[in-house]
Amino acid sequence: MNRRLGEGRRSHGRRRGSWVYWLLLAGIVSFVYVALFAPRAQTQSHHHQDTNTEGLAYEAAGNMTGEMLSPSSAARQLSDQITMAKALLVIAKESNNFNFAWELSAKIRTCQLLLSESTAQGTTISAKEAAPVIKEMSVLFSQAQDLHYDSATMIMKLKAQIQGLEERANAAAVQSTVFGQLAAEAVPKSLHCLGMRLTMEWAMDVDLHKRVDQIQQSPKLTDNALYHFCIFSDNVLATSVVVNSTVCNSKQPRTLVFHIVTDHMNYGAMQTWFVGNNFRGATIEVQNIDDYTWLNSSYVPVLKQLEDAETRKFYFNGATQTSKGALKFRNPKYLSMLNHLRFYIPEVFPALNKIVFLDDDVVVQQDLQELFEINLQGRVNGAVETCRESFHRFHKYLNFSHPKLNKAFDPESCGWAFGMNVFDLLAWKRENVTSRYHYWQEQNVDRTLWKLGTLPPGLLTFYGLVHALDRRWHILGLGYDPNIDTTVIENGAVVHFNGNMKPWLKLALSRYKSLWEQYVNYTHPYVQQCNIH
Repeated sequence: MNRRLGEGRRSHGRRRGSWVYWLLLAGIVSFVYVALFAPRAQTQSHHHQDTNTEGLAYEAAGNMTGEMLSPSSAARQLSDQITMAKALLVIAKESNNFNFAWELSAKIRTCQLLLSESTAQGTTISAKEAAPVIKEMSVLFSQAQDLHYDSATMIMKLKAQIQGLEERANAAAVQSTVFGQLAAEAVPKSLHCLGMRLTMEWAMDVDLHKRVDQIQQSPKLTDNALYHFCIFSDNVLATSVVVNSTVCNSKQPRTLVFHIVTDHMNYGAMQTWFVGNNFRGATIEVQNIDDYTWLNSSYVPVLKQLEDAETRKFYFNGATQTSKGALKFRNPKYLSMLNHLRFYIPEVFPALNKIVFLDDDVVVQQDLQELFEINLQGRVNGAVETCRESFHRFHKYLNFSHPKLNKAFDPESCGWAFGMNVFDLLAWKRENVTSRYHYWQEQNVDRTLWKLGTLPPGLLTFYGLVHALDRRWHILGLGYDPNIDTTVIENGAVVHFNGNMKPWLKLALSRYKSLWEQYVNYTHPYVQQCNIH
């Protein structure tokens, strides 16, 4: 019995311990649940509240947008008035009515303040609240109407202003062209000084004349085994740079022969300079264009046309110059026979078979002997084509509305450059090139085919007779284009300062001027005395 009672006690103790255990476990689970899930629930609750707030804000903004889109709402009327007032504000300022402009500015700020407050508060602008502002702005609009501040009047004023600005711009462009041409054509004081000193020396030094006579009798002048160049110029220093740069870059300078043609005024200066300076053994002759008795009005169409009074008035009367283009083409320098002499090269040098023509504003950077070895394939003129630039095709130089041009030439034909040209004089004579030139000059007596210059008639004269040279032989644009690629210039055999910004002028492009200056003989006493720099 006693043993049974003891067993009963032990069984009751076990039941009490099991109940406590489960109660403790339940408490731990509850604690963990509260720790982990209560904060998340709280965060979700706060997020829900924030979302509701943002929704209210978006709802308020949406209400304002809807109000602005409604034609009958006060907010829309205020917005429209602001737009109109801003336009009238510009007109008032243009008309120098600053009091009225100030009133408009004040009302614009009032309208903007009313709209901003409504947006910030998320409320709708009532008609009663907006009525005073709308009324005050309407009064200003009425005043603007009385002042003729309407769009039609403003458009007329703007058109008048635009027309006035265009006229001023055109006048400034014409004036700029005039000044640019005057600067380009005028002989700098230093160059004039150099020419005068050289001419005086020519007049006083008898030995110079004897040395010139010896040069003129040299058999090299007609030796077709040598390399002949011709330059037609009245600029002593420029011509000197062309010759000096050519011989400095030649592997065999003693095989070079230069034929220089100038006018009577500069003949003595040219002779003195080239006889008195050493050009590494190259042969240099100077001729006077006035000695060509065959160069007269009965033979040369350009000279014949200048005998006409109307033609002289067109080219030389500055009072008739009314446009930028006319000023350019009426430049008298284009009528210089030194400029047109390029069409008479076989007559100037009848004993030569091939010659390279160089303008006086070029600088030679490589040996040009290879030019004479180029096969021109029976053509007369070896030249660098310029039609990679779209504006250098025939139709940009010639009037293709004229039937004589339209029927005979392709307006899209490629243009080419004067300034460095290889001429096969045998082919020239065979093709009667000079006669072609005369024909087209006579057809242009009324200036309807082209205005002036040597390139337009050159394009017609040498049509079908041009052999395209590699572009590296002749680099153009150093007298007007400041953005030529440096590598292109460095690789060019001849660089050309075509344009008004010649390297011997103050208006020269500084980027390129050193290319020319390195071939100027600054040690010459006359160059130093005349302050040439």
